[in-house]
Amino acid sequence: MLALRAAGPQDAALIHRFVVGLAEYEREREAVQVTVETLRQQLASSAPPFECILAEFDEAPAGFALFFHTYSTWRGKRGVWLEDLFVLSEYRRKGIGEALFGRVAAIARARDCPRLEWSVLDWNQSARHFYERLGAAPLREWIPYRISGDALARLAAEP
Repeated sequence: MLALRAAGPQDAALIHRFVVGLAEYEREREAVQVTVETLRQQLASSAPPFECILAEFDEAPAGFALFFHTYSTWRGKRGVWLEDLFVLSEYRRKGIGEALFGRVAAIARARDCPRLEWSVLDWNQSARHFYERLGAAPLREWIPYRISGDALARLAAEP
């Protein structure tokens, strides 16, 4: 039996476990710097930087969807950015990913958000197929950029 619920500060260790699991799947385990305590504090704050839906299958933790709001200047409305969607390997192909994705979509609709957006690694064909099967399409005309580390520090230091 599948159950979805909103995460709270008491779920920080579980969320961290899922974050690490996703990072391992994406071959980036060493990139995880967030701690359980950081997640706990953020979820307990008056304005948490993210929200999270947890999936339990037969009362066992099975996956999560972590998201936050964005803003569209063209639409003049908030959107939803799905940062992470992850289901443990032993629970895949049971409809859990689709249920999590659907719950985030329902939240976006209920909050009058015209967009739900996310990124997928180019090599992750199974995820790309999953999203496209649900009606999503890649935005080929948009190329994501990132600045971090020393480059961010240099840019921030310039007058």
